[in-house]
Amino acid sequence: MFRIAPFTFNPFQENTWVVHNDRQAILVDPGCADAEEERELEHFLAQNALEPVRLVLTHAHADHVMGCAWAGRRYGLRPELHRDALPYLEGAPRSAAMFGVHCEPSPPPQGFLAEGDLVELDGDVLRVLFVPGHAEGHIALYCEAQGFVLAGDVLFQRSIGRTDLPGGDMETLLASIREQLLTLPDATVVHSGHGPDTTIGEERAHNPFLRGL
Repeated sequence: MFRIAPFTFNPFQENTWVVHNDRQAILVDPGCADAEEERELEHFLAQNALEPVRLVLTHAHADHVMGCAWAGRRYGLRPELHRDALPYLEGAPRSAAMFGVHCEPSPPPQGFLAEGDLVELDGDVLRVLFVPGHAEGHIALYCEAQGFVLAGDVLFQRSIGRTDLPGGDMETLLASIREQLLTLPDATVVHSGHGPDTTIGEERAHNPFLRGL
């Protein structure tokens, strides 16, 4: 059974997720931006005797990948992401500098994930959903058995991902939400890339950006 530990990192208050069982862990969107944040994540893993075995990115905006270099050095991990997100990963140091923050270059990808792929950990499964619109190559990770989705920056509590950055497109984003997320059960917990958790049902009922979908 998956357990999920959240960490909020870097100046953009990005949510990093550790998805784990009793022994192993998947790091999702490691945003740790300095030594203190790296130690916080490392302490949690050590305290719980967890071995990080995969590093998965919902997308590759700089605030979601700032810890990739550290994860590579410390645990030998390389990121897995959608192929369309690779230019963002490679350009993350430049885009971070535009916001006045530092992002160390990431190691090259371990591999690429596509819609319908399964990310497994000892028999527990996350299914890859393709949800572009906030960024090209954006994916979400859905656990049907436990009723949760790691949605990255697609859907937030009472909001949606911004589309004014390169590669963003409002029509595409709304189509992704309508076709991939709003088709999930209302009780599905949404773990977002920023801000608090919510549910599909709550956002269907109360999110002003989803009216008419």
